[in-house]
Amino acid sequence: MKRRDFLKSMGAGLAIGAGFSLEALGNPLANPQAPFDLVAVMGGEPEVMFEKGIAALGGMGRFVKAGQKVVVKPNIGWDKAPELAANTNPKLVGRVVRACLEAGAKEVFVFDNTCDNWQKAYATSGIEKAAKEAGAKVLTGNSEGNYKEVSLPKGKSLKTAKVHEKIMECDVFVNVPILKHHNGAQVTFAMKNLMGIVWDRRYWHRNDLQQCIADMVSFRKPDLNIVDAYRVMKKNGPKGVSLADVSLEKAQILSADIVAADAAAAKIFGAEPQTIGHIKIASEMGLGVMELSKLNIHRMKV
Repeated sequence: MKRRDFLKSMGAGLAIGAGFSLEALGNPLANPQAPFDLVAVMGGEPEVMFEKGIAALGGMGRFVKAGQKVVVKPNIGWDKAPELAANTNPKLVGRVVRACLEAGAKEVFVFDNTCDNWQKAYATSGIEKAAKEAGAKVLTGNSEGNYKEVSLPKGKSLKTAKVHEKIMECDVFVNVPILKHHNGAQVTFAMKNLMGIVWDRRYWHRNDLQQCIADMVSFRKPDLNIVDAYRVMKKNGPKGVSLADVSLEKAQILSADIVAADAAAAKIFGAEPQTIGHIKIASEMGLGVMELSKLNIHRMKV
């Protein structure tokens, strides 16, 4: 897809399939000045798009202050190489970690409760290496002893959950999911990525998955969401089968509003946000803004 089509479409939405377009993202900016509610970037490498996007969003210093402890939570669920788009792009994860440290973070932690063997997923994804080289402390997410029982007073299907202790201890929570197809939840973006901070994911699948995804957001919203749409798995998710499942889109969405981030991600995927169960439910629960026309959105190319 040509860059000019991406930018033109940013005035109204996104679509993968018959051409990636951003014309579904809503009306022209009500206020063309930062701080923006959401930034969408296209056309560069993951780390470059992040640098441009976070600058437009007000800089990492808007989210991370000196001396704070930060969790950067990518999707590292699968023993798959970056080209297969099953996990967050390692280049993006490394650059996000560096940005947190550059903003003055005391410590940056990276982990995920993986589906495949965690050592293999961490290594094959390239995320462990990238995160460590950037200065992060990479933790296992696959030890039950690191999870603490919490209550979710606003939850409807999910009333309690065991949550990784670092989520409760950190000052700043940065959510860095990959955008892809999911055969159970339809799609997996920012909200679905929170399944990697809990111990018992099976409960979610047995007890209204879409509602549980939204319920988890009510416990603690990430302070910043960075949706990786550099490579997009369009089918056979969440693990994928082959390169035939993957489309190179070179896009990224950044927002403090997790519902808005997922609404924009849905547009990239070619779906209306209200047709994705957990996005609609989270909006109805007042956890964020699904209606993109109500947001101050900045669209840019690299």
